[in-house]
Amino acid sequence: MSTNPRRIGRQHEDNETEKKRRIDREGIRTLARLFPYLRDGLGWLGISTLALMVSSGLGLILPLVVRSLVDGVLVEQNMSRLNQLGAGLMGVFAVQAIFSFAHQITLALVGERAIANIRKDIYAHLQTLSLNFYADNRTGELVSRITNDVTLLKEAITSNLTSLVRQMLTLIGAAGFLFYLNLRLTLLILIGIPIISLTMVFLGRRIRRAAKEVQDALAESANVVEETISGVRVVKSFAREPYEFGRFADRIEDTYEAGMRRARLSATLSPIIGFLAFASITITLWFGSFEVIQGRLTAGELVAYLVYTMMVAAPVATLASLYAQFQSALGAAERLFQLRDTPAEITNRPDATPLPPVVGRVTFEQVDFDYTSDVAVLKQVNFTAQPGQIIALVGPSGAGKSTLVNLIPRFYDVVDGAITVDGHDVRSVMVESLRQQIGIVPQETLLFSDTVLSNIRYGRLDATQEEIEEAAHAANAHDFIMQDLPFGYETMVGERGIKLSGGQRQRIAIARAILKDPRILILDEATSSLDSESEHLVQEALERLMAGRTSFVIAHRLSTVQNADWVLVLDQGRIVEQGTHTDLLANQSGLYRRLYDRQFDTISNGQ
Repeated sequence: MSTNPRRIGRQHEDNETEKKRRIDREGIRTLARLFPYLRDGLGWLGISTLALMVSSGLGLILPLVVRSLVDGVLVEQNMSRLNQLGAGLMGVFAVQAIFSFAHQITLALVGERAIANIRKDIYAHLQTLSLNFYADNRTGELVSRITNDVTLLKEAITSNLTSLVRQMLTLIGAAGFLFYLNLRLTLLILIGIPIISLTMVFLGRRIRRAAKEVQDALAESANVVEETISGVRVVKSFAREPYEFGRFADRIEDTYEAGMRRARLSATLSPIIGFLAFASITITLWFGSFEVIQGRLTAGELVAYLVYTMMVAAPVATLASLYAQFQSALGAAERLFQLRDTPAEITNRPDATPLPPVVGRVTFEQVDFDYTSDVAVLKQVNFTAQPGQIIALVGPSGAGKSTLVNLIPRFYDVVDGAITVDGHDVRSVMVESLRQQIGIVPQETLLFSDTVLSNIRYGRLDATQEEIEEAAHAANAHDFIMQDLPFGYETMVGERGIKLSGGQRQRIAIARAILKDPRILILDEATSSLDSESEHLVQEALERLMAGRTSFVIAHRLSTVQNADWVLVLDQGRIVEQGTHTDLLANQSGLYRRLYDRQFDTISNGQ
């Protein structure tokens, strides 16, 4: 079967044309989406525009003064007229400076407020996204979007927008005077306008694509930095500093190459537009002189015409550069709105109601769950946790223990079945009201880079100093806070609490949970990585925390589940055994007994 080369060529051209149209449509939609962020400053934007029009209009007076200077002062040797023109011009420039200042300060107010609103909107949306989103997207890339991309957009909305509007007004005003001074000469110059416009559009599309590549490359390098800094102990323990530098250097080289592609396009655009603009000036100079010789133009009018031509040529060249920058900003804006348009998987139903104060009865009814449709993580999970019970979750790695407890605060939604709290399906109540009644103490405690006081108060933001100290006492944290930390409760804990030991971080986290006073607790083996003394203090604090609350404990060490009221044994996403520690231990062929024997054999051999 033969292929027609012409048909293939036409199809390729059609595809390229459609691609260009799609890029243009996306650009228009992106610009339209920026306008709502300017809504708060529409009044100031009007004042700014008015001030800019006055400032730009006054700037157009200079060539008319030059015409009068040549025809009315230099030819006639009129000194009085010269003094009048000089004084008038100084006054015009003084007024122009005042309006220029008013324009720039009001536009900065509008632009900075718009950028602040964009940052807050994007960050607020990030807070609504589920854990699935954060599992699929790297931290460095998200940080890059909300910093680098917004910064690029900020330049476009503030300083670049100022320059763009000013140049456009100057261009339009100067062009109007050109028509006024000599129609035939102006029509001759207009021949080059379509060439300039097509060149800007043709290269502008490519600049926008190149700009998006730069921002993507920057996000990759930011991600390497974030990972390396977060895992600096691992990097140093394996002496992998050269390897990490090489990885970062590769990403920076990618950024450099993408930046050079964008720079080459921008560098091509400006000289071409500049050449075309100044070619127009050359034509103007020749044809204008011809018009003077023919008596259709005075010398002063020719000089004024040349100044207006330069006033047109300079904005055209500047607009080419600004156009390239706006294309880059559009690429950044598209990336931001792509993030903004990411749907939140966990949302309140339209008929959702607040969850009333609960006693803590949690029921799993035929619960199925999977992260992807290929692999089921939980299958037909059924059990009920009575109020105040301690439920221990036991099983090999990957059995689904962490996934099970993550479904209770609705970090994920079940695929099938239902989870109820005091008879309320967790999907039918408001997410915030559900999570307000659940406390979580993870194995790896995260503290914020703030004071000890602020980290504990995170459990309840309206807590008093006295309530915070009571929670710290209950968590066995007050003594070390007052005795070992240099500024007591006002001591900064460092990023992720790095200035504190593991046991101290855990006790701060427990104090935070105590202050929240939840009815349901989720504990991910909070003592598994601590020394004996710290483990004792943390375990004692946990017992106080669990008293009277429904608690789910993910047990990596079976010795911690002996006091549990009920034990769920999971394997491959199913509950294969359940009962008390004593009952499960009595089943010689059960998984619980095998895990117990294996763990204590390991301890015995280690001793």
